[in-house]
Amino acid sequence: MKAEFNIAEAGHGSYRPLAILRWVMVIIFVSFGMQKFTPQSAQGIAQFIANSPFISWLQVFGLRGEAYFLGVTEFAIAALLIAGAFSPLLSALGAFMGVVTFFVTFSFFFTTPGVVTWSLSADPMAWTLAGEFLFKDIVLLAVCVVLLLASVRGMVGRGNHS
Repeated sequence: MKAEFNIAEAGHGSYRPLAILRWVMVIIFVSFGMQKFTPQSAQGIAQFIANSPFISWLQVFGLRGEAYFLGVTEFAIAALLIAGAFSPLLSALGAFMGVVTFFVTFSFFFTTPGVVTWSLSADPMAWTLAGEFLFKDIVLLAVCVVLLLASVRGMVGRGNHS
């Protein structure tokens, strides 16, 4: 099956409002990227990076370097999503990078010790503040999946929306 690429901004009907999701994700990635250039953010994400099977290698850059790397990556995703309003391929690439980003950050929920305490008691999932912060990433992951599927028409087997 050959994948055809699409952008919400060029669509109509129920497809066009997906453009709102793109611009919300641009705002989120720009704001998350800016935060990575602060000492507080660099310190705050160190525990997640250190315990991640996916990005613990970033520690070779040091505390600030790993945060800068992630910040630049988040700016790049925002730029791809912006360009994706005009280029279907860049739309799909930005959305895919968003999916990877939020898959990794949501995985911190399970890989970082002390974020959640699992038990068979009346409170089977006791979250810390960090756990509550990370849990929202499942929604952001879903938004990026929707953008990706909408951008790559051939993957969802849908007809022409534009």
